[in-house]
Amino acid sequence: MYEERASRLPGAVVWTNTPDASGTGRVLPDGCMDLLWHEGRLLVAGPDTHAQLTEGTAGAWSGVRFFPGTAPALLGVPAHELRDRRVDLADLWPASRARRLGARVGAAADPATALEDAALDLAADTRPPDPLLRSLVTALGAGRPVAAVAGELGLGARQLHRRSLAAFGYGPKTLARILRLQRALRLARSGVPYADTAARAGYADQAHLARDVRELTGLTLGGLLGG
Repeated sequence: MYEERASRLPGAVVWTNTPDASGTGRVLPDGCMDLLWHEGRLLVAGPDTHAQLTEGTAGAWSGVRFFPGTAPALLGVPAHELRDRRVDLADLWPASRARRLGARVGAAADPATALEDAALDLAADTRPPDPLLRSLVTALGAGRPVAAVAGELGLGARQLHRRSLAAFGYGPKTLARILRLQRALRLARSGVPYADTAARAGYADQAHLARDVRELTGLTLGGLLGG
């Protein structure tokens, strides 16, 4: 069973999940990175460019999903180094620091809240998130064209691409595509017909929506929603 709630860390989500051991889960790309706790291990889920299958990962999971672009500064690693990867935190931090946090989360009655507290501590010791990056996410999430948003933010194409790689793990066009997918899924799940979903989410037509969904998730839109 999957449950989530808004975090006390702005823009983040705290979640727990106990997947069915007999099935295969599917984590869809969403522009985010997560700090995870699973069976005594602290892991970082990097930004995905395609769906990640979770077969063989039964047992309770807890996590904090950070607002797009904010995790790299908190964790001290550029997002592109973790693209499409799940990495032990001990491989990113000094071993003693990772062990201390692991002991703290492991001793907590609620690992999810302990992860959230750790994220808040990291945020307190880190400069505030770059408002330009949040503006970029907001604009692309609303369907604005990348070139227009870059111009409004005063960034050239190379500078925007470089900053996007560090913050999101990929360039702004990939980020826009992933945010468009999430926009379409929200519409379709709310009952909007597929053709209207395609138009409202910013696709050329329903066939374009269908291709993008399959390329990014590995399933058809109907199969994805049915699952």
